[in-house]
Amino acid sequence: MDGPVSVVGRWLTEAVPRGRIAAFRTLVYLFVAGDLVFFTPWVRTHASVPGELYQPLFVGRMLHLPTPTDLLVDGVFWTLLVLALLAATGRAPRLLGWSVCALYLYWMIIAMSYGKVDHDRFGLLVALAVLPTAGRARHGDPTRTEAGGWALRVTQIAVVCTYFLAAWAKLRFGGPEWMTGSVLARAIIRRGTDLADLIAQVPYLLIVAQFGIIAFELLSPVVFLLPERWRLAMVGFFYSFHAVTMATITISFAPHLVAMTAFLPLERVRPVVRLRRLARRRTGDDTPPDGAGSAEPGPTAEAAPVLPAGQAPAAGGRPVGP
Repeated sequence: MDGPVSVVGRWLTEAVPRGRIAAFRTLVYLFVAGDLVFFTPWVRTHASVPGELYQPLFVGRMLHLPTPTDLLVDGVFWTLLVLALLAATGRAPRLLGWSVCALYLYWMIIAMSYGKVDHDRFGLLVALAVLPTAGRARHGDPTRTEAGGWALRVTQIAVVCTYFLAAWAKLRFGGPEWMTGSVLARAIIRRGTDLADLIAQVPYLLIVAQFGIIAFELLSPVVFLLPERWRLAMVGFFYSFHAVTMATITISFAPHLVAMTAFLPLERVRPVVRLRRLARRRTGDDTPPDGAGSAEPGPTAEAAPVLPAGQAPAAGGRPVGP
């Protein structure tokens, strides 16, 4: 009988298709490139902020990182952008992966060392740290890999820790009064949408929502105890929670949502293959790729003779019957 250590070890390294790793890797690295351009381009403005306002995070102090300058910030930006796009192709997964991980971590240190620290990037940073260990993987490859399974499992744990530790922080610093206070009301006043204004008019609904948020975050580890079908349904609930958050108080949690795809069977989503099939249908060419499925006979093939009813072919090919 296996001991608990062996059971946990198998759970941590549960094999997954390499195609899932390839899809997850491409998605993560493309998001890093998009994050630089669309979500965090404001980080580049820190280069022109007075140096005395730079208060590096603990990791920045431990590594004795220099105060950001124009040359330093622009260098990190352009180098990281190019390397992330290259890493998304799946080539040199270890070299490019570790490089992107280090540079993106530095980008986040520059971003969060001026008084505000976001917790929605924890899962993404963990994904960047473990993806280089998954090795090579090709899209659509059904071969299973334990190394890739470990990378996805660690990312999943980081995603769930983001929820659970958020609830712990709320109760630690806000106490039980967090659930009965005006947290959501203040958020709606600051950055609420028209939908949020409608919801705020319903008596006690915001208080109920705050109790629900704490319950949801504390119970998030349950996702690991569910069978696959129900686990995917719970992950769908996670995504719906963030959709409502975005629709009401315009907080996207985009990096966290990307990391959460570690729960999904991404190998089933193959946009390039689907686009090729769509293109063939539009051009009227339904021939499968690589000649697969061809039913044309070879040059020596002979058509089978048509026999009268009741006759069967003999071993020599001549009909036998009454």
